[in-house]
Amino acid sequence: MSWVTQTFSSSLGRKLIMSLTGLFLCTFLVVHVSGNLQLFNHDEGYGFNKYAAFMSTFKPIRVVSYGLYAFILWHAVQGLWLAKDNRKARGAQRYVVVHNQSTWASRNMALLGTMLLLYIVVHMHDFWYVYHYGDVPYRQYEESLVTGDISSTPYTGQPIKGRLEEYVREDSQTRVTIVKDLYKETTVAFSNPLLVLFYVLGMAALAYHLVHGFWSAFQTLGWNHPKYNPLIRFLGVWVFGIGIPLAFAAMPIYFYIKSLGA
Repeated sequence: MSWVTQTFSSSLGRKLIMSLTGLFLCTFLVVHVSGNLQLFNHDEGYGFNKYAAFMSTFKPIRVVSYGLYAFILWHAVQGLWLAKDNRKARGAQRYVVVHNQSTWASRNMALLGTMLLLYIVVHMHDFWYVYHYGDVPYRQYEESLVTGDISSTPYTGQPIKGRLEEYVREDSQTRVTIVKDLYKETTVAFSNPLLVLFYVLGMAALAYHLVHGFWSAFQTLGWNHPKYNPLIRFLGVWVFGIGIPLAFAAMPIYFYIKSLGA
C-alpha cells in the first residue's frame, strides 16, 4: 500500500483530495441552502425548526454530518499544505509575470480558505453548538389538518425528550408540534449588525472561492471536454459562485431588516 501513501502525499495526490472533498462540500451546500431557505417561509419558523430537528436527530444524517466535519478539516489542511508547497517551490525570488491570466481568486485560494474556516468556526458556535448544548427554548405549533392554518406559542409545559415531539389531538383535526426554536435564535443573532456584516463577508469569500474552486476541481480530475466545459463554468459561476452565496447572504440581511421594524 506504499504507493497509495506516496500518491496521496504527493502534490498531485493532495490536489485530488482537494478536488474530491471540495465537490462533496458543494453537494452539502446545495442541501444546506435548500433547508435554510425555509427561514423565508411565513410560518413563524415551523418548517425550519422541523428541518433543524430532523437534520440533528435522523441517524444517517448525523453519520454523514460527522463525515462532513472531517472533510471540511481535511480540505482546509490540504489547501494550506498545497499553498505552503507552492510558496516553497517559488522560493524567495520575486518576479513579475507578464500578461498573467490567473484570477485574483486563483492566486488567493489559501487566504479565502482561511477566511472560510474562520467563518465556519463562528457559524458552528453560534448555531450548531448552541442548538445542541445551549439553552434553546421550545415552541409549540398547532397545525389545522382541515384548513392548514398554523399558530404558535412559546412552549411552557413539561420538558420533552429530544428536540421534537409531535402528535395529533383526539379530534384528529390538529397536529401539535413541540420543537426546539432555532428560528428564534436565528432571529436574535441576526439583529446584530456586526454579525450580519461578518456573515455577508464570509459569503463573499465563499463566492470567490467557489468560482475558481469548482472549475479547478473538474480540471484536476481530468474532466475537461469542450462539450461539457460551458456547463461546468455556468454551474461554477452562476450557481455555486453567485446563486448559493447570495441565498446564504440574504438570510442574515433579511432578519436584520425585520429586526429594524420590530
